[in-house]
Amino acid sequence: MATNAPGALPIRVTMPALYAKQRRAIFDPARIVCIEASTKAGKTVGCLVWQGARVLSDRHAREHWWVAPVYPQAQIAFRRVLKMFPRSQYEKNETALTVTFRNGARWVFKSAEKPDNLYGEDVADAVIDEASRCREEAWHAVRSTLTATRGPVRMIGNVKGRKNFFYHLCRKAQAGEREMAYHKLTAYDAVAGGVLAAEEIDAAERQLPAHVFRELYLAEPSDDGGNPFGLDAIRACYDPALAASAGERPTTAFGVDLAKSVDYTWIVGLDAEGRQTASERFQKPWGETEAEVLRLVGSVPASVDSTGVGDPIVEAMQRKARSVEGFKFSSTSKQQIMEGLAAAIQQRRIRIWDARLVAELEAFEYVHTRTGVRYSAPEGLHDDGVCALALALHRHARPVATPRIRSLA
Repeated sequence: MATNAPGALPIRVTMPALYAKQRRAIFDPARIVCIEASTKAGKTVGCLVWQGARVLSDRHAREHWWVAPVYPQAQIAFRRVLKMFPRSQYEKNETALTVTFRNGARWVFKSAEKPDNLYGEDVADAVIDEASRCREEAWHAVRSTLTATRGPVRMIGNVKGRKNFFYHLCRKAQAGEREMAYHKLTAYDAVAGGVLAAEEIDAAERQLPAHVFRELYLAEPSDDGGNPFGLDAIRACYDPALAASAGERPTTAFGVDLAKSVDYTWIVGLDAEGRQTASERFQKPWGETEAEVLRLVGSVPASVDSTGVGDPIVEAMQRKARSVEGFKFSSTSKQQIMEGLAAAIQQRRIRIWDARLVAELEAFEYVHTRTGVRYSAPEGLHDDGVCALALALHRHARPVATPRIRSLA
């Protein structure tokens, strides 16, 4: 049951039931929630329930937006809403695709085809449906409408390669960006939740090309050739179960990518078998960063980014810890160290348990330029974890020299 405006009779509505993982994702308390989901996993129905509850509890007669890539898709959600609520509780406008409830709140269904038409209003909350198929400018416009209200937004969609803003935004959320959260709903989650039949998913896997099935049913991007490591190889190296034993396995090499405010300092450790043992990511003043790195590294061999402002920081560390060595990134040295990391991933010589690090690896790109190959994160994303992992592997691959003792005989 949802309560309407003060003094009005309550609206009794039976909302569709949501399975547990679906509800956790859509009702996440974060302001901006990005959900990559399988087709028919319940992302649209779940967001209609989430936004419907907000519309019915609105005591300020505000607008609530549902934004879809094209007008026909907005119509689909609009028609579903009309079936969810008693006809006596709302007024509809089928031309404008609006539903106005007795409390004065308006549910508005819009197309993202012309982003300029999305500016202007102060919106209480928003859903961007099939976000991977929307233009980035539409997200910019919707985000601006939520500024005054500080309203929440749910962004949902299938995975559609890596060359779209939604994929990159999901990686930001997955990395722990402030006010953001990330979730994934696969076809097998929907099977477990009673929404889809397992035999239907099995049939789709047999009938569809592998890369299409992975995108549509497993929410995994296809490898478009722009990733130097190979998406399948990255997934093969991902073993979240290793996190439980990370503190028990001795670290034999650390990699440290330094940053202060815009990027992140990231410390990655590997054991003798190339399995991840540590993953620390933070932003602190240089003095605190130096102390934290030295505390974590101790006497274990470590390669630390000494590029630019990192040079005096590394020199200060070296005066306190002989285990620290500097590594300067240049176009040539970065290419070499990334090619070494690519070989290790493709040969399954490392194992990673941190999902944030996997997200960075998957988003990482290379492009051929006039002067060589440039390796970096896409614009707006970070590659601190990738660089730290590459540095850890670089140090791991080189045995620690032992001092030669001359015989006195």
